[in-house]
Amino acid sequence: MSVRRLAEASLQPASFAFNRANAAAAKQWIKKYPKGREQSAIIPLLMLAQEQEGWVTKAAIETISDMLDMPYIRGLEVATFYTQYQLNPVGTRAHIQVCGTTPCMLRGSEALMDVCRSKIHHDQFHTNDKGTLSWEEVECLGACVNAPMVMIFRDTFEDLTPERLAEIIDLYDAGKGGTVKPGPQNGRVTSEPASGLTTLKSEKAILKATRDRETRAATKAAKDAEPAAAAAASVPPAAPAAPAPVAPSNASKPKTDAVETNPALKSPSATKVAPAAERAASVAAPLHSAANANKAEPQVEDVSKQRKGPKNKAEPASAFKAPEAKVKPAKAAAKAAKPSPGNKSRPTGKKPV
Repeated sequence: MSVRRLAEASLQPASFAFNRANAAAAKQWIKKYPKGREQSAIIPLLMLAQEQEGWVTKAAIETISDMLDMPYIRGLEVATFYTQYQLNPVGTRAHIQVCGTTPCMLRGSEALMDVCRSKIHHDQFHTNDKGTLSWEEVECLGACVNAPMVMIFRDTFEDLTPERLAEIIDLYDAGKGGTVKPGPQNGRVTSEPASGLTTLKSEKAILKATRDRETRAATKAAKDAEPAAAAAASVPPAAPAAPAPVAPSNASKPKTDAVETNPALKSPSATKVAPAAERAASVAAPLHSAANANKAEPQVEDVSKQRKGPKNKAEPASAFKAPEAKVKPAKAAAKAAKPSPGNKSRPTGKKPV
């Protein structure tokens, strides 16, 4: 990260003061923070100073620090940390920020920078001969769909070509920057597709006022049609035409030779095949297995025993037994009689005297 320093002393003004409008705005910003946290307003106050002077001066930093009752070094830390603050004089009429992030670079931002080099200055942060214009390369400005783009003050100019940027620079240099309409410069609206809208072409589904207007129009049309409907009701209606018969579908029926699904056994039937041919094309039924038929889950027959074999006595779920209780008494007694090697009370094998 490059070191950001204040401008030379010869370029610094002697003092700074907010004008009446910005002074009122500064007070409103300070009121937004709780008592004891007013120093947090230094970021918006520095932006107000930059919008008023074009860049952030040392006198502005010190004046704002005095307003917020904070040391000068804290104000300098904020001003030199954020790249949104211009610490050197910029163009008096326009400071052009050219986005150089990947989407804009792929769409021709390098050509826009070449225009700035030829029309303003070869290097960034340098003004032109008259001191009216300057430029710099910045990171993403947030309109990637409309790449490439530049930002001048708070306005963004998108969908640019080198020729269109050259025209905009000339207008700002001539003091006619207010006549340039910000936004896309190729005629499209905001970020809609360049070929035109493909969805949401009508506002009927979005605006409630449009839907209410259509509802009122439909209600009025229904009321106007009531006399005609009453006159038509006196005329006996014509007999409805009989619907055309629909042939049954065999799409979901299995392909077997069963009587229920054999199309050759239906009368009348459009399919006439021999039973042998039907049976050859049918899916064979699974073989019967008595062993498999005897294997049924207890939930199926709602019983707790099998059909064959020994009966397993089911215990209630509450009959929990500890692991120690599952050991047979004889084995448990033998295990208890044999002391462990770590037991200090085990017999040593010596006979008592």
